[in-house]
Amino acid sequence: MRLVPSLILAAVFAGCATLPDVHPWSRSGSDKAPTLVSARGTLTPERSAAVLKRLQAKGGGSDLFVRHMAVEEEVAGRPLTIGNHASVLVDGPASYRAMYDAIEGARDHINVEFYIIEDDEVGRRFSDALLRKRAEGVAVNLMYDSVGSNQAPASFFQKLRDGGVTVLEYNPVNPLRARGDWSVNNRNHSKLVVVDGQVAFTGGINISDVYSSGSSPGSRRGSGGGLSGGGLSRGSASREPKSLGWRDTNIRIEGPAVDQLQRLYLETWKKQGGPPLEERNWFPTMKRQGDHPVRIVASGPGDEVPAIYVALLMAIAHAERSVHITMAYFVPDPQTIAALKGAAARGVDVTLVLPSYTDFWAVFHAGRSHYTELLDAGVKIYERQQALLHAKTIVIDGVWSTVGSSNLDWRSFLHNEELNAVILGWDFGKQMEAMFEADLKDSVKVDREAWRRRPWDARMKELAARVWEYWL
Repeated sequence: MRLVPSLILAAVFAGCATLPDVHPWSRSGSDKAPTLVSARGTLTPERSAAVLKRLQAKGGGSDLFVRHMAVEEEVAGRPLTIGNHASVLVDGPASYRAMYDAIEGARDHINVEFYIIEDDEVGRRFSDALLRKRAEGVAVNLMYDSVGSNQAPASFFQKLRDGGVTVLEYNPVNPLRARGDWSVNNRNHSKLVVVDGQVAFTGGINISDVYSSGSSPGSRRGSGGGLSGGGLSRGSASREPKSLGWRDTNIRIEGPAVDQLQRLYLETWKKQGGPPLEERNWFPTMKRQGDHPVRIVASGPGDEVPAIYVALLMAIAHAERSVHITMAYFVPDPQTIAALKGAAARGVDVTLVLPSYTDFWAVFHAGRSHYTELLDAGVKIYERQQALLHAKTIVIDGVWSTVGSSNLDWRSFLHNEELNAVILGWDFGKQMEAMFEADLKDSVKVDREAWRRRPWDARMKELAARVWEYWL
């Protein structure tokens, strides 16, 4: 779900940010031992070495695990937390079930942040769940993006306020209600729910009826919600758009990494000048929940160096076996293209699963305008059929995985608040690879020679969209 097209023209006049040159980081720092944080605090170098040795052994002794750990440390700006349990949640139904279970069990507080919240069946159920917990004495705080949630009437959020929920509109579209520096182009695209400081959910899923069904063949999305950007654009799929489910991914996290997510939420709230929050137990004593090393990587419009962008390029630059990307909106900048081509040239299996349908035609065709260059370099491209792809997940070398809100495009890296969880480890990587393989089975490979013979009207759409790709 994208920024509504009517705002693109306004954004053009807001000034152009630029992506940093990432080459100075290229293959640097890979010998530096990463800092590890457990539920009891920062580990000593000796204890860290012992933990790394144990985790490394799970991958058959491969040094890929430690190498990706060290590279991540260089660019993320946050320590790696151990003792977490991370679960992959595929599509809306599974994500909503897990989220509602956690919300119903809340005893102290619930912190919520979404790009899109809609006044539909899913949105009203979510609102009712928050209001019930607030009536029980649980503190409930909700942050929504002014553009992403612009279809929800003011009465929807007023009902929450009237019920005692503390509500914050991120970067109001109306400059008369702006707080601090105002730019309509800067949006909060993050999705986050933190319950009692103990469990958190993040990923690509918003609060909307479009996620109410799964993405299996023939599944139907719920009514309401609608599609922005002038309707669906088609790739090679032949199914009717109304029969499409939305294919997306979230992640459930328990353990010390929740502290990082909680701090990010509170920092964003403060930066936005939100109303004072009730004193609550924001950072409860943590217990070890599992064996997943997790690092939270976030970036925003004011960052001199967008950490998500640099972390991704570094992970690709250090890939030795595979780069498997499932991406809703793919409008790569030159450095990302160079990184993918460079990995393919090293013999790395670089495979992309991209949409065959989209809710914004310009993004769709801008991404396709790069296919020829990537296919010629040996990058394999598949287009997901029978579903509208909205997931943003990557797994590299079977050991470095990320699930989050950030797309592979200029907007995510320069203009949005974005939030990704990076999970290092072989067992979680297996879950990610299994999900990737499942998507491949429901995808059609883009044949290099057939692509060269695509019709001229498609080429013209690609050319037109390419002009605007920075703003998409």
